[in-house]
Amino acid sequence: MLRATLKSLLARKLRLVLSGLAVVLGVMFVSGAFVLTDTLSRSFDGLFSDAYAATDVGVSAKPKIDMSEMEGEQVATPFPAAVLDQVRAVPGVAQATGSAGADGAQVIGSNGKALTSFGPPQIGSNWNGENELVQLRAGRGPTADTEVAVNQTVATAAKLSVGDRVAVLTPHKDRQEFTVAGIFGYSGDRDSLGGVQEVAFTERAAQEAMLGQTGVYTELTVTAADGVDPAALRDRVSAALGDGYVVKTGEQLSADAAAGFDAALGFFNNILLGFAGVALFVGVFLILNTFSIIVAQRTRELALLRAIGASRRQVISSVLTEATVIGLLASALGLLAGIGVGALLAYVFGQVAGGLELAGIGVPPSAVISSFVVGLVVTLVAAVLPALRAARIPPVAAMQDVATPDRPLTRITVTGAVVSALGGALLLLGLTGSTGGGTLWTVLGGVLLSFIGIALLTPLISRPVVSALGRLFAWSVPGKLGRLNSGRNPRRTAITAAALMVGIALVTGVTVVLDSAKSSITALAEDTIQAELVISGTPSGARLPSFDAAVLDRAADVPGVAMVAGMYVDQAQVGQERSWITATNDVAALREIFRATPTAGSIDSLGPQQLLVDSGTAKEQGLSVGATVPVQLSRGEARTYTVTGIYAESQLLNGFLLPASAAVDFGSPKPTQAYLKLDPGASVDQVMPQVETLLADSPTVSVADRADFIEQQAGQLDQVLTMIQILLALAILIAVLGIVNTLALSVLERTRELGLLRAIGLRRAQTMRMIIVEAVVISVFGALLGLAVGTSLGAAVVRALREDGITDLVLPWSRMAVLLGLAAVVGVVAAVLPAIRAARLNVLGAIAHE
Repeated sequence: MLRATLKSLLARKLRLVLSGLAVVLGVMFVSGAFVLTDTLSRSFDGLFSDAYAATDVGVSAKPKIDMSEMEGEQVATPFPAAVLDQVRAVPGVAQATGSAGADGAQVIGSNGKALTSFGPPQIGSNWNGENELVQLRAGRGPTADTEVAVNQTVATAAKLSVGDRVAVLTPHKDRQEFTVAGIFGYSGDRDSLGGVQEVAFTERAAQEAMLGQTGVYTELTVTAADGVDPAALRDRVSAALGDGYVVKTGEQLSADAAAGFDAALGFFNNILLGFAGVALFVGVFLILNTFSIIVAQRTRELALLRAIGASRRQVISSVLTEATVIGLLASALGLLAGIGVGALLAYVFGQVAGGLELAGIGVPPSAVISSFVVGLVVTLVAAVLPALRAARIPPVAAMQDVATPDRPLTRITVTGAVVSALGGALLLLGLTGSTGGGTLWTVLGGVLLSFIGIALLTPLISRPVVSALGRLFAWSVPGKLGRLNSGRNPRRTAITAAALMVGIALVTGVTVVLDSAKSSITALAEDTIQAELVISGTPSGARLPSFDAAVLDRAADVPGVAMVAGMYVDQAQVGQERSWITATNDVAALREIFRATPTAGSIDSLGPQQLLVDSGTAKEQGLSVGATVPVQLSRGEARTYTVTGIYAESQLLNGFLLPASAAVDFGSPKPTQAYLKLDPGASVDQVMPQVETLLADSPTVSVADRADFIEQQAGQLDQVLTMIQILLALAILIAVLGIVNTLALSVLERTRELGLLRAIGLRRAQTMRMIIVEAVVISVFGALLGLAVGTSLGAAVVRALREDGITDLVLPWSRMAVLLGLAAVVGVVAAVLPAIRAARLNVLGAIAHE
């Protein structure tokens, strides 16, 4: 029986390829995700190991707000320079150096634009000379406060040479110009460490520009004397400094830094695996359809096996053995393809990150195990129902030509209705937040069951819908035949269309949600923001673009400007909760510009130790006017603020509001946005150029009118949508392969029929048109189904988010029309190879085909 199964499998190599291709693509996504994250993880491990290679012990002050890479940017706490002398006095210390550094040193390139960074920080710190890691390549280190040294990555990007003048933006200083005294690199002939852009100042200049005060450091690097164990030295330094400092060995610092990136990579890996799961789910439909057609084509063969003594169990084993072979081969190929894809994505990531030096491409055990487990499980699950169907073939079928009769759809329809109802119930529970912490899994389970249920219901509606669609092509004989063929087997048509339905439904659903969110945000902003001009920038890294606070006062003096409300943003520990917090220079202006209304107290002004809070936060934390709240900002000591007013919560203005004086202790003490309200009758066209001149030294921000600003902010959702569509493209590709597979196997199944049609006068071109019509009808049916399901799911999510401000339901008719048109094109493309094969059939050979 095993020999017969393997010979049958090898005799149909095309069937083997088509069956396994979906698994190959799905497994490729899974293994590629593990290879990518493993490669990047080891790359960052090596990066941090090198960065701390010359550090035996590191010293830093405990952060005011401790946060991980996933939560935001960790702001270092400055500590007195006198601590350096304390550390040097500890027995066993050979050398100790102090660093005054922070993120936020942006170099202005020769084109007048600030260098951007998509991930790696832009570090500004003091020059401590060459060491095992840092090596000068040209010039020298800075010796005057008007000089800097830059790493080779900055020099290349900004086209700088020794002696050039360069402008630098820093967190605590206006735009400053320096002379490039030197250019440095790193051991191993590296231009940067993981794409980090680094500017080195003199110690005093670094302290003033990056930390806003002199006589402080953010980190000490300690070298142990010969024979002194770093762990023992760590304990001595820790005992000398007390509890206010974090003292770790270089190995600990390297491991901690790598662990933070591993957490972020793990989140990224889960996203990729989620899309891989979608691709494999679609692949199940393809494999199920393939084996169903194969079993139908092998009816006589399987009946002969039953007639000569094969048991039902052996027939089931035969089909599952074939599935196992296909699963193993496809998993192996998918693993190999995934290694290539993972290596390619790692290379792209390294280039985008600014030249991250990649570790060697490795294949972690998780990639191998998951590839084969996923590939085998998906293939076997998809083959179970066809295997059971094969076991029911009676031996008497070997003695006659047997056409597989259509079975009643009652059972599958009832099952589909029950599963759809369960999926809808889970979606309802998840979207209403009734499951607490399990909301995400409840929603995902509801979506999965809904798709399965709809797929089971699809055969019920496939015949009438396909028949109606086919009438568009029924003006010719090939069109009529294609229409009849597409509706001949509702189960096969439904499974093929369902695969395409899943991909298009997800794309449509996400589009509905994001377009609705974009429309709601736009409408809310247009109705709420009473400012004609807005100063802001587009983030390119962890930090928001900012500008000099003096611009706020200068803008207020521009003729035609009635009021200016600047906004400073940071994370803070407020009471027991960590939240984003805002400071403003003019709370009265902010109130009018955002139409804020008081619900208690006054919101017209703010004193040095006063704050305002929105009504929702106040209710959640039990705050009232007169209550005191401890607030710990990124820098400085915790301070107690008094609630002097509570304002009505809105989607654009909420949380805690502090006076501008508090921003000195923010991670970035500069404003990130400003809203300008003009005098009645003042012209935007006249005021805007005057405000633009005030921003000449702040190239990371610009001024825009309200409509352009709102469009820019809402447009960020389009980038998210594009990324999701690209990732879902694999699922749609697998669905297209399903159409190709179904048609190819259908042509084989109908060889004699096609021969007879050719014998009675159907020409080759007509035969091809017949196959193309069949493919287009199935493809458009799947697309219509996907659009209907996706629109319903998207509308349900929008309805659930109504209380979160997503009030507009927007149906993307133009994109839906494009998807429908693409589905028709997909049908034509998918039909090309099967149509050519059908047209090339030898007429006499086809008629005699068994």
